[in-house]
Amino acid sequence: MLARIVDAVSPSANDFLVEIGPGEGALTGPLIERAGKLEAIELDRDLAAALAARFPPFRLTVHCADALEFDFARFPAGLRLVGNLPYNISTPLLFHVARYAQRVRDMHFMLQLEVVERMVAAPSTAAYGRLSVALQARFAMQKLFKVSRGAFRPPPKVESAVVRLVPLPAMLQIDDDLLRQAFSARRKQLRNALPGVDFARAGIDPRLRPENLSPEDYARLSMNSIL
Repeated sequence: MLARIVDAVSPSANDFLVEIGPGEGALTGPLIERAGKLEAIELDRDLAAALAARFPPFRLTVHCADALEFDFARFPAGLRLVGNLPYNISTPLLFHVARYAQRVRDMHFMLQLEVVERMVAAPSTAAYGRLSVALQARFAMQKLFKVSRGAFRPPPKVESAVVRLVPLPAMLQIDDDLLRQAFSARRKQLRNALPGVDFARAGIDPRLRPENLSPEDYARLSMNSIL
C-alpha cells in the first residue's frame, strides 16, 4: 500500500515535497527514495527527533510544528503536499492548507473514507456540505483508491482512502461566512437560511436549499450578499 501511495504521488528529484504528519516515517522513507529529499512537519517532539536522527539533513528537514498553524507560504511556490493526515483534525487541516492553493502544485492525502467522500460529493447528495464547496471552489479532486483497515497496525475502526487535489486554473471566490451560515441551516430554503442575499440578482431560486447549490452558485451568491 505504501508503494501504491508513492506511485500515485510520483515524486521526482526536482519536486519540493512536504509531508504532513510523518509520525514514525513509514511513508517518509519511500518518498525520500524516490524524491531524494523531503521537508516534514511533525508536532510530536520525540517523533521529530527520531526522524531527524534517522535521515541525514540533506535528505530530510524536519519542522517540529503544528500543521494547523504552519505558514506554508515560507516554502517555494509549486510545492507538493502529501501525508496521512491525523483523522481527528483532518477537516480543519484541509481548510487550512486550502488557503495556500495558489502556491501548491498538488496534494495527496490519506484520510478517513467518509471525509474523502464529503470532499468529492456532488450537490444534492447527503455527503455534500461546506467542505465540499470550499474545496471544489479551489481544486479538482479525485478519490484514487480505498485503503483497507488491514493495511494499518493496529487496524483502525474506519475505512480510509487516498485523494488527489489539483488547484484549478481559475478559482472561485466564495464568502466563507455565507457558506458557514448556509450549511448551518442546510434543510431550510435559501430565503430563510440566507436572508441577506439578493437571489434574483444572483439568478438563484430562493426556494432551493443550501445543499442543492453548486460551488459556482455560491460564488454568484457571494457577489450579491450583504452578510
